Amino acid sequence: MASRAMHSLGLVLLLSMMVAAPSPAQAQRAILSDITVSNSPEELLLHVNVRNAFNPELRQRLINGTPTLLAFQVILQRVKPLWRNETIADIEAFQSIRYDDIRREFVVRRALEREPEITPSFEEAQAWVSRLDGLKIAPLHRIAKGEPYQLRVKAAAGRRSLPLGLHHVLFFISFWDVETDWVIIDFTY
Repeated sequence: MASRAMHSLGLVLLLSMMVAAPSPAQAQRAILSDITVSNSPEELLLHVNVRNAFNPELRQRLINGTPTLLAFQVILQRVKPLWRNETIADIEAFQSIRYDDIRREFVVRRALEREPEITPSFEEAQAWVSRLDGLKIAPLHRIAKGEPYQLRVKAAAGRRSLPLGLHHVLFFISFWDVETDWVIIDFTY
């Protein structure tokens, strides 16, 4: 009887490990890293990086000539106990990458840069498009000292297949190939 219970326990542990173990696709899941909130004399700024934004399928489509977007969504709210939070900022920042097959180079357009950045290296282009440095979230005059705030950040990569306005109406459907989870940062200014 005891060996039967041990066998059942072993089977349950094995099954739970198989369910809990990440699949290869999950192991390469896109995640946000190096998130920093800072400020200039006038603005609250965000610095963030996306790791594993380009899965093999997305990379192959890019090499075949399909331009790819990387979208960052940032929401800043003032936390109000016993009341609905006040949204201070709701921002989407887009960066793009495309491969120029004739010149054999990657062209990266970043949200905060006027001129595109060009490189023959995919790794360098991926690092550029995956990094957002100094996104202006909100002017400091809209942020009160000593008040609690919540910053939510998410990123998605791929190509959009609907006109821009419809993505806001159909927000419950994902049109992206790769998405990160929301990262929530609670802070007091």
